[in-house]
Amino acid sequence: MATGIKDKVAILGMGCSRFGERWDMSAEDLMVEAFKECIADAGIDRKEIQAAWMSTCMDAVGVGKSALALALTLRLPQIPVTRMENLCASGSEAFRGAVYAVASGACDFALAMGVEKLKDTGYGGLPVREDGPLAPMWWANNTAPGAFAQLASAYRQKFQVGKDDLKRAMAQISAKSHDNGAKNPKAHLQKAVAVDTILNAPIVAEPLGLFDCCGVSDGAACAIVTTPEIAKSLGKSDLVVVKALQLALTDGTEAAHNSWDGSYFKTTRAAAKRAYDEAGVDDPREDLSMVEVHDCFSITELLTMEDLFLSQEGEAIKDVMDGFYNADGGLPCQIDGGLKCFGHPIGASGIRMVYEAYLQLLGRAGARQLDDPRLALTHNLGGQPHKNVCSVTIVGRPE
Repeated sequence: MATGIKDKVAILGMGCSRFGERWDMSAEDLMVEAFKECIADAGIDRKEIQAAWMSTCMDAVGVGKSALALALTLRLPQIPVTRMENLCASGSEAFRGAVYAVASGACDFALAMGVEKLKDTGYGGLPVREDGPLAPMWWANNTAPGAFAQLASAYRQKFQVGKDDLKRAMAQISAKSHDNGAKNPKAHLQKAVAVDTILNAPIVAEPLGLFDCCGVSDGAACAIVTTPEIAKSLGKSDLVVVKALQLALTDGTEAAHNSWDGSYFKTTRAAAKRAYDEAGVDDPREDLSMVEVHDCFSITELLTMEDLFLSQEGEAIKDVMDGFYNADGGLPCQIDGGLKCFGHPIGASGIRMVYEAYLQLLGRAGARQLDDPRLALTHNLGGQPHKNVCSVTIVGRPE
């Protein structure tokens, strides 16, 4: 009978490139930048890595579709390397591959690398994906801001929320993330932004303004994982272990009929419930020390607080305005600045979230360090509101 992966896998080392407009760097350069930090942190030789997973999402952008990009760039010695893609949750998917390989006993050391080089495309947002013969019809009248803005309308209708109240809460979410990102030297955007500036910014897709949308950037992040026993034998006395890692994909019901009201993410709720069960978390609002969520848009973060069962349904606005998710609040969210400040190089984002949790749990987060965090959750969402995938990862100190 399956018992889950709780405490079976330790993060031996992690690395992250600086995110931003890295015009002087190729995707391969960014992978090397992240890997150098990771392998030094892990304290092992590159030749000890027995399997690797690489995540990149967009077709033929930067490194292309082949896993050879990672094998050649890092000179990995004839080991299995797998290229992963699962929309914007691709980074979490690569991390899951490495974690499951160690948990299963298939290997002692596994690598997960996420990278995306989007600024060189010349496209203002995300490039168009090849989704088959219907793609031109679908994308001709669809944008990510437009699709996610509809969540706001559905949420307002369901809970009878005033337009101004919702926009101010979204502005508070963005301002909070910019305050945090200003303390992070690896973030793309490192400047605090006032709530009034956010409220008066140009509208992208009503009610989403410019500062309600995350940007596009270049970046890479990676992790090396092993068993807690091996980590200890290597002299690692302060460990971060994986408590849970759950993935949920839509079954199509959101778009098939009107049973879904468009105000929440079914996949997030499903993945969260399974992750809490696997990790033994009974009260996430009290048990978690921090959360990193997929804030592609500020409305997404607002809804996610309820989908992760951190705020009661219809109560996330109150929690946001009360400062509950601020750096000095009850449950800090996006303490590193989130997608709002890092941007969203798709293949890297999921691993970048785990990187922040790892730093915080080890007390290495510098100016943004929290006071003795014990348990951290990362939430990585991919696709559109009606057609998506969600990954929820929980990491923490060993019991």
